[in-house]
Amino acid sequence: MGQRPTIADVAHEAGVSVATVDRVLNGRHRVREETARRVYEAAQAVGYHAAALIHQRITAELPVMDFGFLLQKEAQPFYQGLARALTEAAVGVRDVRVRPHIAFAEGQAPSAIVAQLEPLATRTQAIAAVSVDHHSVTQAVEALKVNGKPVFALLSDFAQGVRESYVGLNNIKVGRTAAWLIAHTARRPGKVALFVGGHRWHGHELRETGFRSFFREYAPEFEILETMVNLDTRRLTYEATLNLLDRYPDIAGFYVAGGGMEGAIMALREEMSERDGSAMRPSVIVNELTPDSTAALQEHLITGILATPLQSMCRSLLEHMVNSVRSGQAETSGQLFLPVTIHVPESL
Repeated sequence: MGQRPTIADVAHEAGVSVATVDRVLNGRHRVREETARRVYEAAQAVGYHAAALIHQRITAELPVMDFGFLLQKEAQPFYQGLARALTEAAVGVRDVRVRPHIAFAEGQAPSAIVAQLEPLATRTQAIAAVSVDHHSVTQAVEALKVNGKPVFALLSDFAQGVRESYVGLNNIKVGRTAAWLIAHTARRPGKVALFVGGHRWHGHELRETGFRSFFREYAPEFEILETMVNLDTRRLTYEATLNLLDRYPDIAGFYVAGGGMEGAIMALREEMSERDGSAMRPSVIVNELTPDSTAALQEHLITGILATPLQSMCRSLLEHMVNSVRSGQAETSGQLFLPVTIHVPESL
């Protein structure tokens, strides 16, 4: 068992004296903000037990901003990772003490999202949400805007023209990238399938558009099957994947454009274990790096993962939220696209 990190370890990591760390930790005399921040980052890096206290000391005099975040599916590893990334990004904001209030939607129904947006707004100054695109959500966002509460669309756009900004991937490009990967890795031209969570997810609609447009333009020798809706659920995706592989044993590939990829991976693992060799394996693309998708990629069950850069997305989101509160809401709603990260078996 290793020794517990000490103040001396923090000082060494930060490149400062032990006395400087002590001043930051105990609030003795003023230390330059840049130096105090370096001490805090060093305390985090070495695992110093009082890192949280150091952060509290260096942010005590900063203005406080309360931000709300409404995410989906609390038990899903991707959203758990997003919640952690938001919390870490909040700690990293330099000139404001951001207090994140993270909630998880009780369902994908517009009514469930609206029901949670309103109470979240009562204790925060700005909100970022992962939501379906629906007129009732748009009305709720418009009411919040009138009351001075900007709302940011995260990952999948909604309430266009009303929300403050969209922050996430360019979903048209994500769909085209998935199509490019399948077209270039499939063992032969053939049928290709696409799963979306639902037609109320604007991001999924755009991914489908990009996916189909690429094949239409550059790989017309592939046949795109009718889009399947899996409601972002593991069970539906599992059953639909088994049915797909049974009906089309020589299918060239498929793309899970939303959630539920765990079900597809489970079905592939069962089906491929019964097949001889890898000649009939389809090219499969999924979204987001999770323990399930990582294991499947390393087993060569899937071909690639298109992932959101969570840390940089959360930092950018918080920067825009702070600016919105400080400067007021923009006259024209905007959008901020992050570059998609591509993972293949040899990149992990």
